[in-house]
Amino acid sequence: MLAGEASGDILGAGLIAALQQRFDRIEVVGIAGPRMQALGAQSLFAMERLSVMGLVEPLRRLPELLKIRRSLRQYFIENPPDVFVGIDSPDFNLGLEEALRGAGIPTVHYVSPSVWAWRRGRIKKIARAVDHMLTLLPFEADFYREHDVPVTFVGHPLADDIPLEVDTDSARREIGLDTNDRVIALLPGSRGGEVRLLGPLFIRAAMWCHQRDSSIRFLLPAANAERKAQIEAQLQEISGVQQLPLTVLDGQSQTVLAAADVVLIASGTATLETMLMNKPMVVAYKMASLSYAIFSRMLHTPWVSLPNLLAQRELVPEILQDDATPEALGAALLNYFEDPLAQDQLQREFRELHQVLRRDASERAAEAVCRLIGAVPA
Repeated sequence: MLAGEASGDILGAGLIAALQQRFDRIEVVGIAGPRMQALGAQSLFAMERLSVMGLVEPLRRLPELLKIRRSLRQYFIENPPDVFVGIDSPDFNLGLEEALRGAGIPTVHYVSPSVWAWRRGRIKKIARAVDHMLTLLPFEADFYREHDVPVTFVGHPLADDIPLEVDTDSARREIGLDTNDRVIALLPGSRGGEVRLLGPLFIRAAMWCHQRDSSIRFLLPAANAERKAQIEAQLQEISGVQQLPLTVLDGQSQTVLAAADVVLIASGTATLETMLMNKPMVVAYKMASLSYAIFSRMLHTPWVSLPNLLAQRELVPEILQDDATPEALGAALLNYFEDPLAQDQLQREFRELHQVLRRDASERAAEAVCRLIGAVPA
């Protein structure tokens, strides 16, 4: 089993726990984070060595990453497991899976790459590399069936973990807000590049809203200490921001989402968490002009946010690139307060989607792995 980052470690730990419920003894070897290791997984390399992001850093680390992959391939061919499970990290895992499958080792890939959205040619490599795909989202499974790749939709672990009813009042008390406050949460992303482009934009959108409704309070959960310092530096540079009732918090993103009425959020996986917390949102994104020009031409879907992709229609506004101005974002946010009936309808649809994804993902993943290898629990 191989997890390349923290989110994969969470999925891997859930799968290990579900398999341990089925068998008296299992042995898990590969690359594991602390959660998987706490359940007995043996990590042949530190998971952090695979946790690289962006364009430049992976290229810089490419020789080391290739060396690790060669070592793992040799280890597993010499010590064949009953099954290999690659968790996300497709650029690393798919090449390894293809080699191991060629050597007769059954392979599972857990978490679909976004092949349905862009770089669709990757489906050919996936078909060669993977005996069985486990997807978190239902429309992903439909895509693999269309391309004759064996697949199981297992649901999303976040949908299992987040309750169907969120206690907004309790979250507000925890943060120190009045339960009757109007609250907008600002989530400009967790990466430095995202916050560089979206942080000032989101703050100015909040200022635009504040000028029209001074009763609104604003919350911004910083993903880590570096992002908090970055956001605080941005606040120093924006004229008039001192009047804005904005609280920047250390982490606590789930508490902030629970406390919010409406959320302004960067496109990404956090939009799914926001939907599961049943919070109306406005989705925004900006990237370098050249990157956006390339990305938009490669995209095969009309939407970028997970709520809209799940619904296959526009549930929430997506305001991207040059369209993303403080005025446009602010107007979309205030529209939720001005149209409570539409907000209620949106939240009903969010609950229905939550139920669709609430499938006990770890159990379903374990069942699929057992079926693939013909393993019968004790």
